[in-house]
Amino acid sequence: MNQVIQSQKLRRKREGRTFLRSALSIVVRFRWLVIILGVLAFLASALAGAATVGKLSLSRWEVPGSESYQAGRALEQTFGSGSPNLALLVTVKKGTIDSPDVQEAGIALTRELASDKAVQEAFSYWTQGNTQALRSKNGTQSLILAHLKGTVTEARTALGELSPRFTRDNSLFKVEVGGQDEIFRQAAQLARQDFLRAEMIILPGVFLLLLLVYRRLWATALTIGIGLFAMVGTLAGLNVIVRFTEVSTFALNLTLVMGLGLGIDYCLFMIARFREELLAGKSPQEAAVRTVETAGRTVIFSGMTVAASCAVLFVFPFPFLQSFAYTGILVVLSGIIGSVVILPVFFALLGHRMARRTTRRASTADPAGAGIHGGWWYRSAKNMMRRPVLWGGAAIIVLMLLGSPILSLKFGLPDHRVLPEGTSSRLVEDQKRAGFPAEATDSIQVVAPSVQDPGSKVEAIAGYAAELSLIPGIVQVDSLAGSYAEGRQITPPNEIHARFKGADGGTFLTVIPYGDSIDTDSSRIVNAVRTANAPFDVRVGGYPADLTDFRETLLERIPFALALVLVITFIVLFLMTGSILLPLKATVLNFLSLSIMFGALVWVFQEGHLSGLLHFTPAGSIEPSIPILMFCIAYGLSMDYEVFILSRIKEEYDRSGDLVESVAVGIQKSGSLVTTAAAILAFSFAAYATGEVVFLKMLGIGMMLAVLVDATLIRSVLVPAFMKLAGRANWWAPPVLRRLYERFGISES
Repeated sequence: MNQVIQSQKLRRKREGRTFLRSALSIVVRFRWLVIILGVLAFLASALAGAATVGKLSLSRWEVPGSESYQAGRALEQTFGSGSPNLALLVTVKKGTIDSPDVQEAGIALTRELASDKAVQEAFSYWTQGNTQALRSKNGTQSLILAHLKGTVTEARTALGELSPRFTRDNSLFKVEVGGQDEIFRQAAQLARQDFLRAEMIILPGVFLLLLLVYRRLWATALTIGIGLFAMVGTLAGLNVIVRFTEVSTFALNLTLVMGLGLGIDYCLFMIARFREELLAGKSPQEAAVRTVETAGRTVIFSGMTVAASCAVLFVFPFPFLQSFAYTGILVVLSGIIGSVVILPVFFALLGHRMARRTTRRASTADPAGAGIHGGWWYRSAKNMMRRPVLWGGAAIIVLMLLGSPILSLKFGLPDHRVLPEGTSSRLVEDQKRAGFPAEATDSIQVVAPSVQDPGSKVEAIAGYAAELSLIPGIVQVDSLAGSYAEGRQITPPNEIHARFKGADGGTFLTVIPYGDSIDTDSSRIVNAVRTANAPFDVRVGGYPADLTDFRETLLERIPFALALVLVITFIVLFLMTGSILLPLKATVLNFLSLSIMFGALVWVFQEGHLSGLLHFTPAGSIEPSIPILMFCIAYGLSMDYEVFILSRIKEEYDRSGDLVESVAVGIQKSGSLVTTAAAILAFSFAAYATGEVVFLKMLGIGMMLAVLVDATLIRSVLVPAFMKLAGRANWWAPPVLRRLYERFGISES
């Protein structure tokens, strides 16, 4: 029976190799046609990708379908209103904001803003009956608030024209532009500049690094070319996707770093295998075919792992995170096409010009590659396996110490501190928080669109407004029944309060918090408003509610996302190794690696260490969506390296049956490549640490550390130590799963 199974397994492998050999033989035969088609595809993708940039969208911290989202839509559709997303900070130069000439000019400025076609509603201290919520404590500053029409992209595009037009400085007062949409519009603008700056650093730097590694211009140029092919192919794919759904502008940054990084990873492994086959005496054509049969299959499998890890982001119902899922999948697909289809054609065409300058001499003297047993990675792996408990235990202690700051991880909400000091909208926000007791731009909107006759329910509205005003952290509640503070009416209803009544029914209330309270405990305040006893059906929205729903939904989905990643990891590595233990080992080691990344985020960006060197202001917490994004990308890349190393170890083990020797030889053949790929990818991520936006700094620093630690301490120390301790159990699987592996599993052997 076993002989039958082995026979079937060998037949399937031969069939797989026959298919790959036949397909590549056709490709090589028509290599000039393939090259021409590849160049045309590159140019077409570049043109389509260039058009993609203008179609990408900006995002708010919203959860489609959530209570806050429904409240926002009802507020806009029923009342022609909305949460203020534009703020003009007016600072008088003489006297106070109550001076007659200032008041007259302030009313004129408010009306000018309200008359703009992009503005749905605008009001100010002077048009709202001198409400104290829009007045600074010393009376020298006031606010003009507005809600811009349309989608977030339309609103922020309009802001690009409104912001410079309403930034003024005259004899009466100075006007500065701020508000949440202006903050994140400027963040997106700076991110685009960071993208261009990173590209200028990354491309020449990577070219030089590759030239040092390959010592061949052709190999370097082709690797950069495949990386660029992955980038433009991704942008071309996004050009199709944006026709059906939103894709965030921040996807551009991920396209650059992952497109170039994965393209280089795949090319490094393909070129290294091609050189091995040349060294063994094969012709360029035969070496190209063998490279695709072995390393090419591993590249495809590894790419599936990275794509699946990125696809986990679809679990989160946010266009912002889903944009990175689309990007990750397209990057992998483009990188695989470039490295497995196009690159081997150049192998067959260029032949020994792709080899190291010493390869042809070495191939005569050492055709079997015996010198591999004297390599540094081979000796290092052997040393680790001689004392696996000592080396493995020491590495785990170091990782746990470096990752220990993760125990203080605190998720928070994003604010103006994502921008560098001196940015205009951040300066406005700093002044607001220092000079105004209330935070009118972060007001909570309580919407009751189903109330048929609000005028007949003024008494109920008054009682509800009074109750809301007693919630700790609330400074004022405005409603159809007037304005309330500390449970009592402070302003009777007048013509200003008529805006809280819809033309066809419905009403809403604006709950204005203290600035300090909304900064430190916005979720508590939002939940207190939601649990208050309302006399009618209400939906609670506004910017604090948007952020609260965003964070709660994100944290709610995390366990499912983690479980999905673990299942994908197990399936991929099981099909690669036929082992139950190795996927579990990979999971543990990956989490140890990622603990360094999260520990660094806490130590640097939450607690503020190195903030002076990196030029940012710590917020005391971490916005949760960026670490989730980083986790999925870093986990996928860790599995990428795991697959490449284990594939070579498994190949040697299948050939020799010697565990220790197969681990040492497998690491010798892949260790330097993994480290080189990780160093280049880390360099690419590190370029983002020079950016202006905190989100990109987090991505750059965290991913750089995760990649470097994973490719060095994890792969060079813990992998050989663990495999030595596990012994034959490394390759164990129950009979049912063993038969499944024999039917569907893959390897490079």
